Amino acid sequence: MATPRFAWGIDVGNRALKAVKLVRDGDSLRVDDFEVIEHETVLSNAGDNREGLIQSSLASFAQRHPTKGGVASIGVAGQSSFARFIKLPPVEPKKIPEIVRFEAIQQIPFPLDDVEWSYQLFQSPESPDVEVGIFAMRKELINQHIGHFTSVDLNVQVVQMNPLAVYNAMQYDQRIDGTTMIIDLGAENTDLIIADESTIWLRSIPIGGNNFTEALVKAFKLNFPKAEDLKRNASTSKYARQIFQAMRPVFADLVAEVQRSIGFYASVHRDSRIKKILALGGTFKLPGLQKYLQQNLQLEVQRLDSIGAGSPTDPKVAASLNDNILSVVGAYGLALQAMGEGKITSSLLPQHIRREKIWKEKQKWFAAAAALFLLGTGIGYGRIALDNMQLQRASSEKSANEAVLSQATAFDGEWTTISGAGGPERQRILNIHSLEEYRDLVPSLLGDIHASVPAIKATPQEVKQKFPDRGERQQIFVEHVLTQFTPDLAPVLAGDLRQFVKMPGSGGSNPVGANFGGAMPGNGSFVPNGVAPAAPAPVEGATAAAPGAGGRGFVVTIHGTTPNKNGLAFVEQSLVKGLTAISQAAIPGGKSYYIAKAQVVSGTQIRNHPEKLSQLKASYDAAVNAKNAGAFVGASGGAGGGVMSGEGVVGGAAPSDIGIAPGAAGAAGAPVDDSKGYQDRLTSEDLRDDWEFTVVAVVVLDPPPKTAAAAVTPTAAAN
Repeated sequence: MATPRFAWGIDVGNRALKAVKLVRDGDSLRVDDFEVIEHETVLSNAGDNREGLIQSSLASFAQRHPTKGGVASIGVAGQSSFARFIKLPPVEPKKIPEIVRFEAIQQIPFPLDDVEWSYQLFQSPESPDVEVGIFAMRKELINQHIGHFTSVDLNVQVVQMNPLAVYNAMQYDQRIDGTTMIIDLGAENTDLIIADESTIWLRSIPIGGNNFTEALVKAFKLNFPKAEDLKRNASTSKYARQIFQAMRPVFADLVAEVQRSIGFYASVHRDSRIKKILALGGTFKLPGLQKYLQQNLQLEVQRLDSIGAGSPTDPKVAASLNDNILSVVGAYGLALQAMGEGKITSSLLPQHIRREKIWKEKQKWFAAAAALFLLGTGIGYGRIALDNMQLQRASSEKSANEAVLSQATAFDGEWTTISGAGGPERQRILNIHSLEEYRDLVPSLLGDIHASVPAIKATPQEVKQKFPDRGERQQIFVEHVLTQFTPDLAPVLAGDLRQFVKMPGSGGSNPVGANFGGAMPGNGSFVPNGVAPAAPAPVEGATAAAPGAGGRGFVVTIHGTTPNKNGLAFVEQSLVKGLTAISQAAIPGGKSYYIAKAQVVSGTQIRNHPEKLSQLKASYDAAVNAKNAGAFVGASGGAGGGVMSGEGVVGGAAPSDIGIAPGAAGAAGAPVDDSKGYQDRLTSEDLRDDWEFTVVAVVVLDPPPKTAAAAVTPTAAAN
C-alpha cells in the first residue's frame, strides 16, 4: 500500500480528542499540525449522551482541519480490546498463520466470527524463539467506533490499540533502552506497557486521572468540574497540602497495582530486569506524582518532555504541542503507523473495509487501461500504426495490472489454504466449546426432580405431630439419582422402561447426584459406584428406530421411598406427573432438555424387600457400634438418610438422642424381629410399611449440538 502524503493519528479519550498530523520532511517525519478538543462532559459521566459528545468533537475537528488527500489512524482503548502474548512452538514459517489461528480460537473469549482480530510476530535476532501477540475487539464495538470517523469523511486506514500505538511511538523515538516500563496514565484507566527490543507485555488497570478527581469530590464536597479544576491547579493553590492529602489513597493504589504488575512480569520473564519507567499522560502534571512513584518503586521514572518527530513550523502550534506532550503520545504513535513507520503493523481495521480500500487503489489502473482501450478502438482501421503505438505505451500499465491480478490470485490461494487448514483442531475446539451449552444441565435436572416431589416445610417432629398416621403423609424421599448417557434414545422410547430396573448401582449407597462426579468411561457414560452402566437390553417386540431418530440424552433412574399408604400410585401422581410436565414446551423457556417419558418401573413395601431390610439393619448396627465407641456418626444410605422432600429436607442421619439399644443381628436378607433396627432415627417410627420405588425418566437433549461430532457428548458438561 502506498505511503500517504500525510496522516492524522486520532485518539478519542475519556476527557478529550487528541490528534497529531505527520508529514514527510525529506527522509524524516515532522509534526505539521496538532489538536486537542476537550469534550463538554467527561465521557464516563455522559451516560446516553456519550456518542453525541464524541460525534460533536469529531465534527469540530473536521471543520478546523482539512483531511482530504490524507489518511487517519484511530485508536481504541486497551480495556475494551483484547491482547495475548504467546510463545510459538518451533514450526516452519509457512505454518505460523495456521498455528496463530489455532491459538486465537483458544485464547480469544469470543467466537472468531464475532471479533476483528490480528496478530504481530516478535522475534529477537539472537534467539530462535518466536512470540506472537494476538489482538482482538468485538465487531459491534469497532464498527460503531469507526462509524464516528467515517461520518465526518475521514479516510480510516488503521485501527490500533492505544497501548500498542504508545509502544510504536516510544520505539520510533528510541526511548526503549533495555527493558522499559511505560505508564500511560489516562483519565479512566492506566495502560502499563513493559517492552524491550523484541517483546512487549500489556496490562490495563482501572485507575486514572478521574480517580484523583473523585477523591477531591468526596473530600471537599465539590462537583466534578470544580474538583477537576482544583486538581489541575493544585500546585499553585494555598490548600495544596490538603489537596494532596486527599489524593494520597489513590497514589497508594496506583503504586500497588504497578508493583503487582512488575512482580507478575518478573515471575514470567525471569531473565529480564526493568531498567527505567517512562511516565506519560496528563495526570503526570500533578507535582509530586513522579517523585512518589520513583521512591516507592525504587526505579528511575522519566517524564516525557518531547517527541522524536520534527516540530511544527507554526510557533503557536509548537507551543501548544509542548504543553500537551504527555497526552498526545498515543495519537503520535497512531500517525506513525499510518505513515508506515510503526514497528507493530497489525491493525483491527475490518477485513471488508480493507478489501474495499485495496480495490479503490487499483481502480485507477483499471480506468487507465480501459481508457486506452477505448481510445484505440475509436480510431479508424487505417490507423493501425497508431494503434500499435498506443498499445505499446499501455504495455507498462498492462504489466502492472497483470502483476496486481497475479498477486491477488496468490493471496486468494494462500487464504484458501489457511482457511481450510487445521480442520480437525477447529472441530475439537468447537467440541470443547459446545460443552458449555450443557453445563447447567445437572443442577437444572436435579432442581426439576426436587420440584416434582411434594413440598413439606416442617421439621420431622412437626410432621409427626400433624400426621400421626405415617401412611397419611404425602412425602417422598429421594435416595439416589443415577444416569446413563445414550446417543440414540429411539429404542429406549419405543421400549419398556422396566428394562432399566436392574441398572448396576441402583441399589448402592451413592447420595443424590453423587454419580455425576464419577469417572467417565470410553462410551461417555458416568460410572455409578465405579461400575460401567450396561447397555440397554432390547425389549421383545419393540420397533427398532433409525439411529438418531430419538435424539440423544440420558436415562435417569430415581430411587427412593415414601411412607404414603397408597405407595406406587402416590409416586405416580406426584413425582412421575411432575416430571412428565417438563415437556418440549419447556424448551422455549430456556431449558436445553425435556423429559419425554417417565415411569414407575418397580416398587414394593420395605418389609417385602429382604435386601433393603438388611441394609437398614446394617446401618442400625453401625450406628450402635459407633455410639458404644463414643463417636456416633450419622449413617447414610438407608430410607430417610440424607433425602430430599420438596422444598424441605426431611429425615437424614443425625447424632442419636433417642437411645439406641443393641439389637440381634440376623442373617443377611432375613427379617429380624428387633423393630428398633428398622426405625426412622429421627421419628422412632417403624419404616417397614414404607414403600420403596424406582422411577426411570428419559431426558432428551434439545436442540441438538452445533456440530455432528460424535466425540462430544453433554455427559462431560454435566460434570
